[in-house]
Amino acid sequence: MRLRLIAWAAVLVPALLPGAPANAADFYLKNGDRVVFYGDSITDQRLYTTFTETFIVTRFPKKDVTFVHSGWGGDRVTGGGGGPIDRRLARDVFAYKPTVMTIMLGMNDASYRAFEPKIFETYTKGFEHIIDSVKKTLPGIRITLIQPSPYDDVTQTPKFEGGYNAVLVRYGDFLKDLAKKEGLDLADLNTYVVDATKKAFASDPDNARKLNPGRVHPAPSAQLLMSAALLKAWNAPAEVSRLALKVSGDDLTVTADTNVSNLKAKDGVLSWTQLDNALPFPLNLKDPLIDLALRSSDFVRSLNMQPLEIKGLAAGEYTLSIDGDDVGNFTSDQFAAGVNLATLPTPMVKQAADVHALTLKHNNIHFLRWRTVEVPLQNENSEHLRKALDGLDEVEADIVKKQRETAQPKAHDFKVVKKG
Repeated sequence: MRLRLIAWAAVLVPALLPGAPANAADFYLKNGDRVVFYGDSITDQRLYTTFTETFIVTRFPKKDVTFVHSGWGGDRVTGGGGGPIDRRLARDVFAYKPTVMTIMLGMNDASYRAFEPKIFETYTKGFEHIIDSVKKTLPGIRITLIQPSPYDDVTQTPKFEGGYNAVLVRYGDFLKDLAKKEGLDLADLNTYVVDATKKAFASDPDNARKLNPGRVHPAPSAQLLMSAALLKAWNAPAEVSRLALKVSGDDLTVTADTNVSNLKAKDGVLSWTQLDNALPFPLNLKDPLIDLALRSSDFVRSLNMQPLEIKGLAAGEYTLSIDGDDVGNFTSDQFAAGVNLATLPTPMVKQAADVHALTLKHNNIHFLRWRTVEVPLQNENSEHLRKALDGLDEVEADIVKKQRETAQPKAHDFKVVKKG
């Protein structure tokens, strides 16, 4: 086959396509941002927050963005087990000098009962106090208000007329108005998860009940959707990379928004080396609840696309291998329609899973430092306490450095071979 390379955007260099990682200028977080996730036990679970962190680190591996997860179980706008609100803000937010802060409070504030004006007034005044304090202490900070995640009144019968989630929605409506009034950003983690839960319940009621088994604390599968809602509110790009090949007689047309080299077509075999600008989000598709959450939402389509499209292949079935390992068999029609690499067991997905493991590790170190050393010993007069805290900070920094190094994309050798 005589090769004639026709580059629609760029081959060997990153192309600038709308939504591509190399041109994701519209994404909310910028280089140098410091993010604090603030909230109650749902944030304290460190699920939607760590999913969000891993997505950002893998999708924007060149950005320097740091994350602190400051949720505390039982918290309300007035504070809770970690101290009154002003102490919480000073120790768990202001100390980190964030440029970005997310706030999700409301599940406990509404007191798990039908709407009561006096309780709501405490919430509104308390939230306004938080915003005033944050703006005064950290001028220029960008704040994303998160409308409360849902109480499950979909798969389980509401405990009173209208249900508790309707109360949380009302609290979320207040946050929508507050965001508009104060010039803040907003993310709705309730509607997206409820819509997906309704769809899941219609198709698989038994597993749908497991998405939020205790009604209050969503399982990892549902928290993945919460992360998606936040990322979409932040204008996260849908695509990791894109490569389209078209075989037509003696010509091979290449359209790429990735780095492609060593492209060859010989004896019915296509091969090339590909270096992307980002990694896909690692999804455990073998987990039935993750699979259900994905099938019931637009997570993959809106946030995790890595299309490989090959048109013009002779009819038949082909094996796709990467770095010598088979990752799947696809027909010529499937390749023509496009195969999403982000949902396959590729080396890139495995690398991203390693990144997420480091995300969890550094957050566990921070949690240990904060909840086991700093807070319980805050009244101790120990000359070694500061050294202990500094030492744990350094250990966490080492893990974060490794996380960022692990997130850097690598070149991989692709091969498409006709079977039979």
